[in-house]
Amino acid sequence: MPNAKNQEMLANVKADLEATSAVWVVDYCGLTVKQIQELRRSVREAGAVMKVYKNTLMHIALADAELPTLDDMLQGPSAFVFCGDDVAAAAKAVKEFSKSNDILEIKGGIMDGAAVSAAEVEAIASLPSREELYAHIAAAINGVAQGLATAIAGVPRGLAQVTKAVADQKEAA
Repeated sequence: MPNAKNQEMLANVKADLEATSAVWVVDYCGLTVKQIQELRRSVREAGAVMKVYKNTLMHIALADAELPTLDDMLQGPSAFVFCGDDVAAAAKAVKEFSKSNDILEIKGGIMDGAAVSAAEVEAIASLPSREELYAHIAAAINGVAQGLATAIAGVPRGLAQVTKAVADQKEAA
């Protein structure tokens, strides 16, 4: 049973788990304080938050929430990225940081109540962000509307061309 301090931290972990749609587990061992601050800033800009909790407390919180306990991932120093609404943006921030800092290792995480591997987190990171998807949808709708407008405008234009051709033919005769 955790002591009073750990019980308070366990309550914080549970609250973070309830308020999130996904959690990414990363190994930050070897990063400097400046690099960790940079990682936290990029994660925060993506609408997520990175926190460091004891692995045993995370294990207990996951078990209490009836989520996968991630026993294989909770080895060694771990930091947890609690994602907001846009899980792809948070995964992308972690992946981009790991490209420039080989020390950071993505271990995996939890999404939609299921454990995901490091490869799956990287695949999620390659998905377009919510804003990019909205832009693609808007462009598709705009393209359909533009095509419809062109087709509708073509009917009177064609009628005018036929009328002019008939009038020119009568004048020539």
